[in-house]
Amino acid sequence: MSHKLYTLLLVIVIGFQANAQQKWDLRKCVDYAMANNLTIKQTALQEKFSDLTLKQSKLSQYPTANFNNNLSYNYGFVQDAAFNKVNGGSLSYSPSLQSSVEIFNWFSKKNTIAANEWEAQAAKANTDKLKNDIALTVANFYLQVLLSKEQVHIAEVQLQQSQAQYSNTRKLVDAGSLPELNAAELEAQIAKDSATVITAKGNVTTNILSLKAYMSIDAAEPFEIETPPVDKIPVEKIADLQPEAVYTSALANLPQQRYNELKLKAAQKNRDAAKGSLYPTLSGFGSLNSGFNDKTYEFRGADTSIIPVPLPPKIGSVVVGGTTYDVRSLNTYTSVKAVVGKRSFFPQLDDNFRKSIGVSLSVPIFNGGSTRTALERSKLTIMNLELQKQVDNQKTKQDIYTAYNNALVALEKYNASKKSVETAERSFSFAQKRADVGMLSTFELITNQNNLFTQRLQNVLNQFDYVFKMKVLEFYKGQGLKL
Repeated sequence: MSHKLYTLLLVIVIGFQANAQQKWDLRKCVDYAMANNLTIKQTALQEKFSDLTLKQSKLSQYPTANFNNNLSYNYGFVQDAAFNKVNGGSLSYSPSLQSSVEIFNWFSKKNTIAANEWEAQAAKANTDKLKNDIALTVANFYLQVLLSKEQVHIAEVQLQQSQAQYSNTRKLVDAGSLPELNAAELEAQIAKDSATVITAKGNVTTNILSLKAYMSIDAAEPFEIETPPVDKIPVEKIADLQPEAVYTSALANLPQQRYNELKLKAAQKNRDAAKGSLYPTLSGFGSLNSGFNDKTYEFRGADTSIIPVPLPPKIGSVVVGGTTYDVRSLNTYTSVKAVVGKRSFFPQLDDNFRKSIGVSLSVPIFNGGSTRTALERSKLTIMNLELQKQVDNQKTKQDIYTAYNNALVALEKYNASKKSVETAERSFSFAQKRADVGMLSTFELITNQNNLFTQRLQNVLNQFDYVFKMKVLEFYKGQGLKL
């Protein structure tokens, strides 16, 4: 038993180690989110609801069939299954099989089925839209994790520089070449840089938790992402992402626009179905019926006996063929006893078996205005969906032009920040050399170092901001997410 327990623990430990060593790139993060995000799973359920509605509407074309069984106990004078009047206290049973089918309903059902088909496709497009939104959000948090990791790296480099400067300054102070104030200023800078490193590491954890939440990964589970250099991330040329071309591609590829188009088609078919409900419906029907009653009797024969009595009085005579006969009363006196019994179950069902078949024409005359109101509602729904389609197209175009402008601005800011970093690096190099020969105060050196740190951070931030905005444009163009 203990051997099995140790084996199980070993498998669990190996599993955790393998999971801890696994690194996630953007493609794997997005694919995992597509398969496990809870919101996507909820939306996928709506697809199943739409599929069930479509299946039910298709089955409604076929004839209905219902088998009914009625069992009752009757009091008072009632009519049995053979339509005889019998005294109460009878048990009756009446089975029936009924079927009906709509022969012609002005294509109402056909249009309803078509509407449900469009609705089912729209539900799938809605799921695709949510997947795109989740993918974009996952990509955003993925880049935020990369950014925060880069910020940690820059902050650690800054801290190492401050520690190295303090070490050199401490030696000079101990030798009497520099005042104690210089060492104290660097100690304060080290404390500040240490706090910056801690904050940057906290941001990494926060961004990873946000990413795991969208991927539906347990917050306590080990998680590490691939960290490709930001300058190695493939980015399209902005000249190839002109907003009007991107917008045209978005109209053809984005699921939001496809969803609006499908919903509009479904609404148009629902309108046609509602219009068909205003006209008569021709249906066919048929039924099989029978019945049983325990008070139903049957004649099973007669017990007839002639009881001798004195001859009736003579009322005359008649001569036939020379012979005279007496004529007496024509009445005879007999006693007849009928033999009866209850009719059994199955013979009664056979006796009372009835069949019927026919057609019916249902003409809607007045039903509280519900049919006419449904038609008007369907027309308003079409108008609303057409407006919603225009709103979404307009918003998409606005978002694309805004994203293009933001990408241009981000590119200019990134190019400017690269020059700022180069300038800050030269300035800090000169300051370091002057500080080494005692021509620059420690405070001025720290100021130059902090300026370099700020410029590096801003440059990284601008670089990631530019990459993400370009990814948004690529996404609208329908190229997916490449990293």
